[in-house]
Amino acid sequence: MLPFFRSADRDSRRAGLLLLVLSGFFVANALIAEFVGVKIFALEDTLGLAPLDWNLFGQTGSLNFTAGVLLWPIVFVMTDIINEYFGRRGVRLISWLTVVLIVYGFAFAYAAIHLAPASWWVGAGRNQGVDDLQTAFAAIFGQGLWTIAGSVTAFLIGQLIDVSIFHAIRRRTGDRHIWLRATGSTLVSQFIDSFVVLYIAFVLGPQQWPIGLFLAVGTVNYLYKFVAALALTPLIYAARRGLDAWLGRDLAARLKREAAED
Repeated sequence: MLPFFRSADRDSRRAGLLLLVLSGFFVANALIAEFVGVKIFALEDTLGLAPLDWNLFGQTGSLNFTAGVLLWPIVFVMTDIINEYFGRRGVRLISWLTVVLIVYGFAFAYAAIHLAPASWWVGAGRNQGVDDLQTAFAAIFGQGLWTIAGSVTAFLIGQLIDVSIFHAIRRRTGDRHIWLRATGSTLVSQFIDSFVVLYIAFVLGPQQWPIGLFLAVGTVNYLYKFVAALALTPLIYAARRGLDAWLGRDLAARLKREAAED
């Protein structure tokens, strides 16, 4: 599928190295985001601001997000960079690989939870205010199956939508307006992602959220992703300039041309 891995020439090795590095960072960011996402933080308190107290769909609240939002915008940017140089097949390959590795990671986290803890280790965190390390470990790594299912499903749907919209815009604009295909595809895909994960995890799941709460929290989460996508658009241009310089003009042009035809 990606024949430059089989070639020994300089351009193919350089392209293969780029895909390997991008894939590694992509998978690492997605995995870390999944595991740290169990923590919910208050954005206003973190920034030293007064609570916003939003009111949407009959619900009120402040700006509380999972810690995973620190990493997902980077995943969005890397999706667009991979899309730019390696096309649909590159993004789909890495997306499916990431889903498999996320499930793999959670499977071993659950296995680790059910290992019998050493008796001395259970109380080893008391001097840090943690009376039972086994309970804390299980609470952090034992995310509910509905949450995992929602997150993985939303991620995969979002990635597949992103790549489709990216290339639909690219067919109409050619190599121009990278901001439009990168930011536009992210804004649409993350709209779907924001609501799919909440619907599966908290509406279909055991918490049975009312629709008003689902719509309110989904809207707040999407607005954050909207702002993050716009703020990171210059990073897409900076990354493209840097990678074009590293690859060389001819190789970069060939990869982008092949990606557009994919």
